[in-house]
Amino acid sequence: MNDALPPALRTQLHAHLVPGLRSLGLDEALATPLLDYLALLVRWNRTYNLTAVRDPREMVDKHLLDSLAMHAYVADIAAAGGSLADLGTGAGLPGIPLAIARPQLRVTLVESNGKKARFMREAVRKLGLADVRVAESRIEALDEPGRFDAITARALATLPLIVELGGHLLKPGGRLLAMKGVHPADEIAALPHGWTALGSHPLQVPGLAAERHLVVVGRDTD
Repeated sequence: MNDALPPALRTQLHAHLVPGLRSLGLDEALATPLLDYLALLVRWNRTYNLTAVRDPREMVDKHLLDSLAMHAYVADIAAAGGSLADLGTGAGLPGIPLAIARPQLRVTLVESNGKKARFMREAVRKLGLADVRVAESRIEALDEPGRFDAITARALATLPLIVELGGHLLKPGGRLLAMKGVHPADEIAALPHGWTALGSHPLQVPGLAAERHLVVVGRDTD
């Protein structure tokens, strides 16, 4: 599984990843399956161009640790055996790292691009992620209304557009957990009627100086 990461490189990446996991309050043992996923991504990326980030060390920061920076916000859902849909997930980000870190979480990876969906199916199989499935579909065409406790999206679209495309997937009381850069005040103000921002939380991503926020959006309760 790790042929795309020669032993010396894998050792370097492990040494880089472990402090990041610790700073996020995660078990350093997660480094092994996370690097198994990264090895698959590096190998497939040579042919299928799944991500513009080519350097494995950059992938540790910009893909693995960036995805895991929100793990605390799915902890309660995972503890209850709840479900998360990762919309427009691309190569499985943040859904696959979150599924590795929170194995009780039931994750659906929603992606319309066939090459990316094939990669994710292979990654799910190789990594033995029993509670992860791939839905090869456009977000708005996924006919699973009210199925999910939460939906998430990373660098996908504006908050209003995410709600428009994927809001139907949420259970009553469900939450959109949107990964954003700077605090998106304009997007929050433009949320459609019936939706409201429940909070905006700054995220610290080890190895990245860039600003990150997790915006939580839900339906109005009145």
